[in-house]
Amino acid sequence: QVQLVESGGGLVQAGGSLRLSCVVSGTIFSIGTMGWYRQAPGKQREMVVVITSGGRSTYVDSVKGRFTISKDNAKKTMYLQMASLKPEDTAVYYCNANIRTYGSDWYIYWGQGTQVTVSS
Repeated sequence: QVQLVESGGGLVQAGGSLRLSCVVSGTIFSIGTMGWYRQAPGKQREMVVVITSGGRSTYVDSVKGRFTISKDNAKKTMYLQMASLKPEDTAVYYCNANIRTYGSDWYIYWGQGTQVTVSS
């Protein structure tokens, strides 16, 4: 029922920009904390940034000043604006959200991931 779908990934040169989107669909009662995570080959998945329902965001140090998270509650869409991209940003980026459906408790959902490749 509940689905998170990412889009916007692709190939970009170092120093370039990219904008990722995550659309939440389904019958939803409430959306809590959301975020973007990434996983590079051979590495653990790491948190890139999270944003609370109130709009407060927390970034991993490596992307501070370069990435910006935002969301449109009416469209149930979250964005990740990435600027000054570096080769080390190359990874599969995943959308994450804590969602409560009608008659149920909070549950964590993940998107399928979108590939971001930054060439040197």
